[in-house]
Amino acid sequence: MRYSDWYEKFVQRRDSIVDKLPLSDARTVADYFDYDNISRKDISFCPLFERGVKCHDMESLNCYFCACPYFRFDDDGLDEVDGKTLYSICTIDAPRGKRLIRGDVIHQDCSECTIPHSKSFVMKRLGKNGSEGDER
Repeated sequence: MRYSDWYEKFVQRRDSIVDKLPLSDARTVADYFDYDNISRKDISFCPLFERGVKCHDMESLNCYFCACPYFRFDDDGLDEVDGKTLYSICTIDAPRGKRLIRGDVIHQDCSECTIPHSKSFVMKRLGKNGSEGDER
């Protein structure tokens, strides 16, 4: 599956959940997407939920921005670096992010980054009306 296809399906799943919430203000949305809540109420939202596994090692993981607004990916490659194809990057060069190089492929490794997964980040990005705006 191409990343763009995965992303589109993710946004559809996430938005269908938001549409069902009684209120769509930032606090309600952020509270609902708290890992401890959504992993119980919407187990099909993430394949890791069935195994009780978190994608990031943090106490209060928020799943709203599973697809980080700072992550960029192109299935055809973004650039060539030293004869290798660069497929993904972090647009803010997050300090806990790193590059994963395997053979002639370079990917952004976000596994240690927690920036988009806090409740405060989600609430700030969603604003008072509970909508993101045009991030991508």
